[in-house]
Amino acid sequence: MSKIRRRELLLAACAAAAMAVPGLAPAAQGAYPAHPIRLIVPFPPGGSADPLARVIGERLGQALGQQVLVENRPGGNTVIATELVARAPADGYTLLLTASSHVTNPMLVHTSYDPIDGFVPVATLSTSDMILVVNPSVQANSLQELLALAKAEPGALNYSSAGTGNPNHLAGELMDMMAGVSTTHVPYKGGAPAVTDLVGGHVQFSFGSPIIVLPFIRSGQLRPLAVTSPARMATLPDVPTMAESGLPGYEMRVWYGILAPAGTPADVVATLNREIDRIMATDESGQTLDAAGMERYTITPTEFTELMKRDTVKFRDIIQTANVTLN
Repeated sequence: MSKIRRRELLLAACAAAAMAVPGLAPAAQGAYPAHPIRLIVPFPPGGSADPLARVIGERLGQALGQQVLVENRPGGNTVIATELVARAPADGYTLLLTASSHVTNPMLVHTSYDPIDGFVPVATLSTSDMILVVNPSVQANSLQELLALAKAEPGALNYSSAGTGNPNHLAGELMDMMAGVSTTHVPYKGGAPAVTDLVGGHVQFSFGSPIIVLPFIRSGQLRPLAVTSPARMATLPDVPTMAESGLPGYEMRVWYGILAPAGTPADVVATLNREIDRIMATDESGQTLDAAGMERYTITPTEFTELMKRDTVKFRDIIQTANVTLN
């Protein structure tokens, strides 16, 4: 056997050994990322996740030197897109930008994934409170007046949401439970169409995301009654909280964050977490969040997991008590 042939065989054997040893394969395959990353958004365009997806998609791509392709994949109450990411290779090239409803959907419908064990937490982005808004035709200028109408005619008031099990649906269920009233939930495929029908008078009220309802509040097409946060919103300082309005202890907030398929390498997750946290700390992101009525929310991946576990307990209690089902 020639020296050249022996050297070729030795190099091939070394390469194979390196690929078989955990931690060496990525180096052999090239530094992450080596090609574009997909950021899957399980909500329709025009919703609360849009400004976050735009900022992360553009700035993360610049930071990593690879394009980040944002894909809106609505449908199935976010399950379709979430299953797509859960089944994707755990290599850091398919990410999910999701929200609090991530933990509630498996309580309502069979899914092929576990919302916590099926994913690796990458980074939290923001939190958003909701605003209880009514169509101006509704004879209520406060939460107590709305509850009085609900008590006078149980089931007569309809409220819209972005879908069954979404936080703005569960916000209504929590109000009913705490106030001892009965209202009727009308689910839509996204927050934007839910508010469109509210403005059109097809439903009477909704717990809307600030980015969607604030323009209608400013134009007088919707009337705000209360906010779901523990303190008043800076953008609506004259609107009281639900707790101030007669439901002590009421609080409902929505978080947004990014997940990756379970098994994604720790060094890849660390790279993404570092860059996303840096992006969210910029003035540009702060301005984007302010315009959308959101607040920056940065915690560690471990704390992100704990947050999802706490929300699972909280939302399961509401879903079971209100007997929420996905029709």
